[in-house]
Order: sequence, then structure tokens, then C-alpha cells
Amino acid sequence: MAPDHDPDHGSDHDAEHDPDHDGASRDPVVRYERRGPVATVTMNRPEYRNAQNSAMTYALDDAFRAAADDDEVKVVVLAGAGGHFSAGHDIGSPGRDADVPFARRAGLWWDHCDKAGAERRFARESEVYLGMCRRWRELPKPMIASVQGACVAGGLMLAWVCDLIVASEDAFFADPVVRMGIPGVEYFAHPWVMPPRVAKEFLFTGDRMSARRAHEVGMVNRVVARDRLASHSAELADRVAQMPRMGLALAKRAVNQAEDLQGLHSGLDSVFGLHHLAHAHNAETAADPLGGMDVAAMKARAAGRGGTHR
Repeated sequence: MAPDHDPDHGSDHDAEHDPDHDGASRDPVVRYERRGPVATVTMNRPEYRNAQNSAMTYALDDAFRAAADDDEVKVVVLAGAGGHFSAGHDIGSPGRDADVPFARRAGLWWDHCDKAGAERRFARESEVYLGMCRRWRELPKPMIASVQGACVAGGLMLAWVCDLIVASEDAFFADPVVRMGIPGVEYFAHPWVMPPRVAKEFLFTGDRMSARRAHEVGMVNRVVARDRLASHSAELADRVAQMPRMGLALAKRAVNQAEDLQGLHSGLDSVFGLHHLAHAHNAETAADPLGGMDVAAMKARAAGRGGTHR
């Protein structure tokens, strides 16, 4: 029987690796389709709330590469199948593959599988978390995240590398990893996607932020009814696609460069180091690098967390 999953995080099991399919099914972990100038990339592990294992990470990279290489594609929409966009990094579905080697694409750090301790975790997360997010942020075509249900922890990272975010009214956002004694997810864009005091409250409480609140603080561009999410995202993508391809690429680069001049790039590096200091501290003082916060513990902690920011 498959484990239950907290929409604020994943759970912990191991599985045989298949680079194109989920360990629990034969469905592709990512679907790719093109309609005119718009490519839609869909995470396809709905039974696990689209928790991101390495197979999904590299399948997403394949899809974004295909969109980048296709001259007919001008805009990319990133979506999640089922009721949730993504409940975060896979820390325990039957398709979890953290111990499986993959050909590295985002950096030149060595393979993590035969390493131990901080070296192992730093090498892997430099590639599949921080490295991949930076790689995707630089895709020279506009990306629109189409978000419903849970957008939690690692799910935030995927939405934040997109240029625009359209959220359904039932969407919620959370980064609960401070419960693990960790300062935030690996792609620490919090103070750039929301005001710093809002980011602190978001992290300090671990509470869910509603789509309306996310729109109010500027993290989300548009909020629509759940049954309008796909069509509205497609309409926005079509509108953006009317612009010249080179103009879109340069406008995207201009804004990204401005963010980097405001400290985003160096900030990501500095907080990534703090993230791994937290893992190392947990490994010395707690049950494991996650501070003993397995899925059951995360669910229990979440149950007593209080309310949602409306």
C-alpha cells in the first residue's frame, strides 16, 4: 500500500530507477505537448501530489531543453497533473531515487552516490536543486507556472523560476522546512519574490499562504477560479507569444539581470551554504540530516501549526 503524503512534504521509501517513468506506474513522470507557439510541460505524479524525484527533475530538464530548441515555441507553461501543482521534493514515495546516479547537467560537481556525509548531500543538491533551478530560470523564453492546490517547498522553487505565476483560488504556498531546523528551501528566492518581512513570517510560522495573499504581496500575477486555471494560463501564454521571440528573450534577461544586481545570485549561494550547515548540524545533534522530521512528524507538526494567511 502506498504511503499517505502530507501536502506540506513527501515521505521516505526507495525504488528501482527508471529515467522516464515513475517507479509506481508506467506513466511518464513529465508530459510535453506543443500547441502552436506554446509548449505545456506537465508534472505527472498526481498520486504523490507531483513530488519531485530525480527522474522527474531530469525529465523536466529534457522538456525545457526541447522547448528551448524548438523554434516554433515562444512560451512555456509549467503545470501539475491532478489536484496539486507540487507538494515538494520526494522524500519518500515508492519512486524515490536519491541514491541513483544521473548524468549531471547543471554543474560539474562529482556524482554523490558513492560519497558520504555533507559531501554527498552538497554534491547532489548542487545539481538537482539549486543547479537545475538556475538552469531553468535562464531558459530564454517566458515561462508561466499554472498552480493549483499545494505549491510547497520544492514546488515553490519550480514556480519561482517561472516568469509569471497564475494560481487557482484553491492554491496555497508554504515553506515548512524551518520545522526541520533548516532556513528554507535550496533555491532561496524568498526575499525577492515577496517583501522581506512577509518572507520572515512565511518562514517563521511555516503557515500556508493563500493564493489571494500571494497575489496581494506580488508573488502571484493572477488568481482565477479552479475551472479556469488551464484556459486562463493558455490565454495568457497565447498573448505573450504574440511578441517577437528576441524581444521576449531580451526582456526576460534584462529583468533577471536586475534581480541578480539586487543580490539574488549571490544570495542564493550564501543561503545554500546555510542550508547545508543546517543539515550538518542536524546530522550531529538529531536523528538525521532532516532533524527527525519524517513525513509522520511533519504531518503532526503541521496539524498544530495554526491558520492560513488569507
